Amino acid sequence: MKYSQTIGVVVALALIAVCFLPWIYLPNLQLTLSGLNGRVNENGTFGTQWKPHTLFCTVLIIFFLVPKIWAKRTNLFIGFLNLGWAIKNYIIFTMCRPECPQVKPGLYLLVAFAVVLQLCTFLPRMKIEE
Repeated sequence: MKYSQTIGVVVALALIAVCFLPWIYLPNLQLTLSGLNGRVNENGTFGTQWKPHTLFCTVLIIFFLVPKIWAKRTNLFIGFLNLGWAIKNYIIFTMCRPECPQVKPGLYLLVAFAVVLQLCTFLPRMKIEE
């Protein structure tokens, strides 16, 4: 695909931005959680999920821009790590504890952008020399 690398860079930046959007709302605690603030109270914490996503997306952006075959192959692996981390976040944040949280669109966007990013890693634009 001709523009897969450009789309991958844009989607990686969008995925980092999604970490700043609200992901869930906990009605019993009247608390909105995102990728930035994951602390509910002393007993419950989801952690700061923006750090791993920012690390993965930064490496993905760098390797999207490097026109070497080893960079494209490494991008597949980093993309799978990012997708797995996004799915883990979706599962952990949407679990019903005493009460089910209200899922905000930011969490759906996180998983969708991770899937698009993974698809872009499958379609690198490389000139093959014989």
